[in-house]
Amino acid sequence: MAKDESFDITTGADLMEVANAINQARKEIANRFDFKGVVAEIDYDHGTTRFVLHAQDDYKLEAMWQVVAQRMVARNVPLKNLVRGTPQKASGGTLRQEVTIVQGIEPEIARKIVKFIRDQKYKKAQAQVQGDAVRVSSPSRDELQQVIRDVKAQDWGIELKFGNYR
Repeated sequence: MAKDESFDITTGADLMEVANAINQARKEIANRFDFKGVVAEIDYDHGTTRFVLHAQDDYKLEAMWQVVAQRMVARNVPLKNLVRGTPQKASGGTLRQEVTIVQGIEPEIARKIVKFIRDQKYKKAQAQVQGDAVRVSSPSRDELQQVIRDVKAQDWGIELKFGNYR
């Protein structure tokens, strides 16, 4: 009997890189002329999976998002894993927007990935949900590589990582 090979499909962002990107964004916002004398804050507690942008108006909020997005890209944090909430009115006519960092594959998306793999009719590839990841196994490495190519070709709304290839 041949030994099964496998790999895991996961998602997430390195929270240390997120913290570094936010610190860089804070410094840039503090030094930019268009943010002088107005409300422009980023609230983030290290290790959490969300941060809040607090700005004077829609224009400043969007400008802050652009700065944060540039810093995240420079630090290899996938922007697909940052989910922006709707801006909420705060005190003094300011706006707050919560941004959530996706750290695991949601069960609904994981089920869609498993269903996609089954619908492709691979000879022996098996996929199963394991917590916030999807494990794919098969006796054939070539088949696993084909599964990776096919899953990468689809848009799942999040950045997928393929690891633990055994």
